[in-house]
Amino acid sequence: MEEKTIYLDYAATTPISADVYKKMLECYSNYNGNSSSLYKLGREADAVLEEAREKVAKAIGAEPSEIYFTSGGTESNNWAIKGIARANKMRGNHIITSAIEHPSILESCRELEKEGFKVTYIPVDENGVVDYASIIKAISPSTILISIMMANNEVGSLQPIRAIAELAKQNKICFHTDAVQAIGSLNINVKELGVDALSISAHKIYGPKGVGALYIKKGVKIEKFMSGGRQERNLRAGTVNVPLCAGLGEAIEIATTNLDEKVKNVRIVRKYFQKKLSEAIHNISLNGHPTQRLANNCSITFEGAESEAVVMMLDSVGIYASTGSACESGSSMPSHVLLAMGRDIEQVRTTVRFTFGEEITKEDVDIAVEKIRKVVKKIRSVSAIRIYKNKVEL
Repeated sequence: MEEKTIYLDYAATTPISADVYKKMLECYSNYNGNSSSLYKLGREADAVLEEAREKVAKAIGAEPSEIYFTSGGTESNNWAIKGIARANKMRGNHIITSAIEHPSILESCRELEKEGFKVTYIPVDENGVVDYASIIKAISPSTILISIMMANNEVGSLQPIRAIAELAKQNKICFHTDAVQAIGSLNINVKELGVDALSISAHKIYGPKGVGALYIKKGVKIEKFMSGGRQERNLRAGTVNVPLCAGLGEAIEIATTNLDEKVKNVRIVRKYFQKKLSEAIHNISLNGHPTQRLANNCSITFEGAESEAVVMMLDSVGIYASTGSACESGSSMPSHVLLAMGRDIEQVRTTVRFTFGEEITKEDVDIAVEKIRKVVKKIRSVSAIRIYKNKVEL
């Protein structure tokens, strides 16, 4: 009998849902026109595109005219940071972000620093929550943009977005939030939150890879992302991929329908996992805020068990997890998120991220926990022997 595999890396990507796939297949089969063309085939494709735009807008409480399709969260973040900063540089050159942002935010800020912009990287506490007082202190007359993620992709901690957005508004500063991990996990209304720009990606919500969106509040000054044609209201050049956008629209509509019930069920399974894991394995700890966190995120430090070894051995027994952000997989650099939270190198090197989806059951958890227990026990025993031998040699 074939061994059951259990996928626990939904923060990296989700499987595409059958309904989303069906919607995209319909587009590939029936709507082959260029959505910018004036003739019938073009108008039909454009109608599909605008339907998708309306679905995205409705899901986050925006207007369809405020939604711009992109290739994903990384592009949305790049565009928001660089586009807003460059368009407003006559007003100032200061940007505020946090030390635990996604690499697409941090790298964009570093590029802007080379152009003469100044960036303040706000610290976080031991739970991975930004220091609000430090944001207040960092604001100056030259501050033109604040960008703080809604929920951290590695440890799941939620940030006080509404309060930061209000602070930005009071100081006439544009506020952007990376909501890639939050969409499908939190109820989001851009008007209630008071954000000026918000990034979305489809493949975190059972949609296709390679498509996302950027919400840009009407009136926000932003430079176009690419030069070329006049697509996306002359702000993002390039022929729009209608099937992918339709997939995003379908995915976000499904993800935000009965959201509270879905999140409740995922949280129950994740908490069950934490409980069973703590009962089965000693000397482990949870990273991130204990309560103000994404329902599906569980970042665990296994003392004495190197995370890469844990992940690889789990892979061999059909359990899929990660050492952290998929965008930094393969990097020799330790997690900037965990370091910013005050973890030492040893703790960083022994941390594994488990993230859950709607399909995961308590039965799956029971199987996974037993396999994790065996893997961690084996790695710890090997590590103990290695340490002992090193001491003897010394």
